[in-house]
Amino acid sequence: MRSTSTRSPTVPGHKAEEQRTFRGREPYLLAALLVAILVAGGALAMLYANRTPGEGSAEAGFARDMAEHHAQAVQMAEISLRRTENEQVRVLATDILHTQQNQIGQMHGWLAAWGLPLTGSEPAMAWMGHPTDGLMPGMATPEEISSLETLPPEEADAQFLQLMIPHHEAAIPMAEAVLGETDRPEVEQLAGAIAVSQENEIRTMQAMLRQLGEEPPEDEPQQHTHADHG
Repeated sequence: MRSTSTRSPTVPGHKAEEQRTFRGREPYLLAALLVAILVAGGALAMLYANRTPGEGSAEAGFARDMAEHHAQAVQMAEISLRRTENEQVRVLATDILHTQQNQIGQMHGWLAAWGLPLTGSEPAMAWMGHPTDGLMPGMATPEEISSLETLPPEEADAQFLQLMIPHHEAAIPMAEAVLGETDRPEVEQLAGAIAVSQENEIRTMQAMLRQLGEEPPEDEPQQHTHADHG
């Protein structure tokens, strides 16, 4: 017996209908592909933005150097707060003490969260392109700090302000430098706050010195500015 074929007969226009159906879906497929690309790109951007700063990064260098810089300001503020008889100086020293202690805690917390030690192998300010083996700019010498303990209270007040003004002036370029390098919101927020608050306190201290009959120290040229890292 002759076998009977079970193949379905070809329906005229069936293939053309399939092609029309596919073409009708093309805009939706392209849109889905575009969404997938955007999602993947966003994920990569978030991964980059949330990367953990490593050894040698600007964020780590800033946290270490600014914490050390702040520590000396805290030391001078503690001495001044203990010895001063001037209410304005007492208020200023208290603000510096509390604010900068808190900021040191924040920066040490970052380093711990990033799995980095509090000190690095590179010299201070190497992350800015200006490695410094001695004291960082604006920092007082041990002899100058000792004088805060030995001078009469009113003279010690003037000395405190004379030392703290250049100390603040040197911290501002450090904050500006990391703002030009980082994309981490917590670093941007703290560095911006440091720059603004220390500029305001410089003006306050200059006015206080004049009230004490002293001339403020001349502004020193700032070599480590944001423009240097443009």
